[in-house]
Amino acid sequence: MSKQQDSKGKGKTSGRGNANSKTRSFAKGNAPYKKKTKSEKPSNSDEIRLNKYIANAGICSRREADVFIKAGSATVNGKLVTEMGYKVSPTDEVRFDGTLISQEKKRYVLLNKPKNFITTMDDDRGRKTVMELIGNASKERIYPVGRLDRNTTGLLLFTNDGELAKKLTHPKHNIQKIYHATLDKKLAMSDMQKISEGFMLDDRRVIVDEISYIQNQQKNEVGVKIHSGRNRIVRRIFEHFNYNVIKLDRVIFAGLTKKDLPRGHWRHLTEMEVNTLMML
Repeated sequence: MSKQQDSKGKGKTSGRGNANSKTRSFAKGNAPYKKKTKSEKPSNSDEIRLNKYIANAGICSRREADVFIKAGSATVNGKLVTEMGYKVSPTDEVRFDGTLISQEKKRYVLLNKPKNFITTMDDDRGRKTVMELIGNASKERIYPVGRLDRNTTGLLLFTNDGELAKKLTHPKHNIQKIYHATLDKKLAMSDMQKISEGFMLDDRRVIVDEISYIQNQQKNEVGVKIHSGRNRIVRRIFEHFNYNVIKLDRVIFAGLTKKDLPRGHWRHLTEMEVNTLMML
């Protein structure tokens, strides 16, 4: 009897042991597992990576920030930081090349640029710059996304969002622009066909997404859709075929239009427009 009771007791003990092993199953998210994680120090949810902090300050993109961090351009609370993935909190003092920076509210300003303004932050020759046109658009320092020639009019975006600016100017994202070009003479159909098929310019192939005459206009009024960001590319396309561009107006940039935006005026992008740009 005693042996049987003992063997039964052992069996019961063994059964309880199996039950305990089940309660330690992580798959069920049981209490012992949760208690273990609760004892660990929680991370600060306000902390972000240093490269993102620099990008949020409008300095550059996160990828570019990584390069600058490795090169020793960033300090946090007086300490040089070259470590990738280093995190900072809102109370940290972050300096970039010795200048104190801070995360700014993102601003997105669209300008309908007039002629005779150059796309630069300042000009040592005293020429008029696009910054004079959007001087009171934002208390944050914003920068032009790409550029338009002095005599080219139309849409020009400004922002302190380094990540978005990088996306909109990098060739791999194929951001489309549409231009209205006024030529010094009628564009021959044969030349339009050659431009449409693509051609070599300075040892590089030029690809135009679309080209056509402007509806109900003379044949020297031409619309060009292109994603290339090469310098003066639209003017150089027509010059290659012996046409001079008298007027050049960028009417669409990354889906943004000049609707209700007179020449020389600016406006802030809507939340929907910003979200659309983020998804490009």
